[in-house]
Amino acid sequence: MIRRRTIFTIAAGTAFAATACTDESTGDEDPSELSMDQFPRNQTLYSTGTAWGPPADWNTVNPGEVTGLNGLGYETLFLFDPNTTELTPWLAESGEWTEELVYTLKLRAGIKWSDGEALTAEDVKYTAELGQIEAVPYANIWNWLASVEAVDDVTAVFTFTEARHQEWNNFLWAEQIVPQHVFSALSEEEILTGANESPVVSGPYTVHSFDQDRLAWAKRDDWWATEALGLEVAPKFIVDIVNTSNEVTLNLMAQGELDISNNFLPGIQDLIASNPDLSTYFDGPPYMLSANTAMLIPNTTIEPLDDPEFRRAMAFAIDTGKIVDSVYSGLVAAANPTGLLPIWDKYLDQAVIGEVGFSFSTSEAASILAAAGYADADGDGFVETKGGDPIEFKLNVPTGWTDWEEAARSMAADLRAAGINVVEEFLDAGAVDDARTTGDFQLMLNNWSGTSHTPWTHYRYLFQLPVLDSQSTANFSRWTNEEAWALTEELAGTAAEDPRYQEILSALQRHALVDMPAIPVWYNGAWSQVNNSVWTNWPSDAGGGPQVFPSMWNSLWNMGAIYMLTELKLAE
Repeated sequence: MIRRRTIFTIAAGTAFAATACTDESTGDEDPSELSMDQFPRNQTLYSTGTAWGPPADWNTVNPGEVTGLNGLGYETLFLFDPNTTELTPWLAESGEWTEELVYTLKLRAGIKWSDGEALTAEDVKYTAELGQIEAVPYANIWNWLASVEAVDDVTAVFTFTEARHQEWNNFLWAEQIVPQHVFSALSEEEILTGANESPVVSGPYTVHSFDQDRLAWAKRDDWWATEALGLEVAPKFIVDIVNTSNEVTLNLMAQGELDISNNFLPGIQDLIASNPDLSTYFDGPPYMLSANTAMLIPNTTIEPLDDPEFRRAMAFAIDTGKIVDSVYSGLVAAANPTGLLPIWDKYLDQAVIGEVGFSFSTSEAASILAAAGYADADGDGFVETKGGDPIEFKLNVPTGWTDWEEAARSMAADLRAAGINVVEEFLDAGAVDDARTTGDFQLMLNNWSGTSHTPWTHYRYLFQLPVLDSQSTANFSRWTNEEAWALTEELAGTAAEDPRYQEILSALQRHALVDMPAIPVWYNGAWSQVNNSVWTNWPSDAGGGPQVFPSMWNSLWNMGAIYMLTELKLAE
């Protein structure tokens, strides 16, 4: 069983060293015999910024807030490299389409689970077949996957009814392989919602212990990648601290008692300028790599948010530059009107953007509203619906997300200036999640279109059909455009080198800009602030360290963030 330890809670002014340990170690200690407060500082990486509460479970099928569960613990068949937009074999040694509808995968030999059992093609087969349970997040693959066969210990053969190259690649790098010998003993309910205590994993760390305010991982001595790839993670222990206040985190970072913070920290650029131990990925604006696109989501089931022209007017009304400069002080970059992240710049159709794109202009927003038939009949400064009913929309973001709160205030003010009555409203994060899923909202911010191997994921996020009562992952605006969804489905099965690939993307860019199912505002940063006083050689644009995401986010380990841990060095 995973051990729960009694650990001091961090509060403002509390010395973090009270929870740390001796400064030096010979490295001979048995990790299982140490409590978290005995971890040697020169073997321990302290992180924060990813967890908002103590671990509730260790379920990798429907993961919660366990930092590192998918990456430090469970692993994927391939990694995705955002720099090259290519897949790199990881648990897999190779994979290729051996026939038009057949994909053959070879595993690396000799990989073992943390309980000593061999990781084989049967585990890969079992993991894929878990998708036959409707509630498993990747259940959609069985709409076009016919069968999986484990030919031998290291070979799995997948036979398809459709060759959806983009969608299949997404499974290869995004879904964690689980141990059949553990999961097959569980009921369907346990697989979906069970705690999965004492997880059996393939990655470089196992769970050591946890408490209400932190979680500890301990290094495995038999991680397969050390022998197969010559990789070894540097920290013997990783302790992740549950998010506290920005003030406490800034103080701990400045004092060297935290090594990395992966949450938004207002004013970090000023602190970096005064403290040579602190750094970010870029030396100057935007300081952080772009991780996802923050968008304004309109509920298109509500009048007049169901009118694309009304939504286009909203897009013109928002001063993105003000958010970038005033709210974030240059820590983020303005989004392209398409919402596609910078790694997909090569696919931008500038002709389409020039024709139907948008940029900030309050007067243009007002002109679009007038041309579409929206007028301020009662003279209160705000337009009414075409039927003459007053409009007042609430823009929801989670309370306590201070940057999003300020962004929401800025956007609401811009929209009011253009004649659209919008007020910001801050709700508990769980209430925002529920409202997004059920459609019980008017306007909200969301940033779930993130870095991936293909723009297909962005357009799936915008246009996925059918619209269900519960929308858990995509199309939160509930907009129906069957032509755009058909193009998105076609894109899933089109190879990137096929000329048709760009044709589809150009058409989808036009649909997104004309329909405006979501309004791109800024590129949310892969928040990362590091202290170099204990660990150095962090990822950065300056060279030296690996050019990967310097992040503990679960979604980024399989995008190469794992190399951050293998390249770290102790400070001299």
